[in-house]
Amino acid sequence: MSLISIENLSVRYGAQTVLANVDLSVEQGEIVTIVGPNGSGKTSLFRAIIGAINPSSGTIKRKQGVRIGYVPQRLHIDPTLPITVERFMRLTGRISRADCIKALETAGAPHLLKRQMSELSGGQFQRVLLARALINSPDILLLDEATQGLDQLGSAEFYRQIEKVRKETGCAVLMISHELHVVMSASDRVICLNGHVCCQGAPAVVASAPEYRALFGTGTGGALALYRHDHDHDHDHPHEAAE
Repeated sequence: MSLISIENLSVRYGAQTVLANVDLSVEQGEIVTIVGPNGSGKTSLFRAIIGAINPSSGTIKRKQGVRIGYVPQRLHIDPTLPITVERFMRLTGRISRADCIKALETAGAPHLLKRQMSELSGGQFQRVLLARALINSPDILLLDEATQGLDQLGSAEFYRQIEKVRKETGCAVLMISHELHVVMSASDRVICLNGHVCCQGAPAVVASAPEYRALFGTGTGGALALYRHDHDHDHDHPHEAAE
């Protein structure tokens, strides 16, 4: 059974329909990226998956016992609040220091345990949010534009860490990204959303789809060519652009 299986999902806010008849699934160990313009319903889809909103119709089925880790788009912490990374991570319940350290190591930030949250850079802050999402060993990670506000280098480093996390833990990843070049290099499957599923499939298939090009133009072709070039010289990334 899929980790998450969504059938005929619709979400409405009052008279406004933001999602209509969405079908998608996420399998064990795969990286699936959702792309779409602003207002296309991407965050509403995530909110429905984690149970923050109720769908107007359709079903969301989660595999029995599935554990979900969630990395939000942004999280505001009062900069005057004295709270260490360790304290922040242990707010979610009875979590040991050893668990905090292990999660930070998996997120690529073991040195941040004693740092004040207010002193972290944007990239470090996102690593801590990732570690917090990993602390309960999730089967699937949900990333809602988790690199918002990071520069291109910081974003690339974060997504490389996500691939490493998937490789080390075997967890699936469902992420929203506005960085199309990243989508082409990091995803097994891409879903193009604009109130409904416009197209989906392997990155190369979606990049050439008329629906995708109507939304984003043809500029991502260069990203796909770069992706293939990188893969010719880097055998650490096992995913093919297309079958």
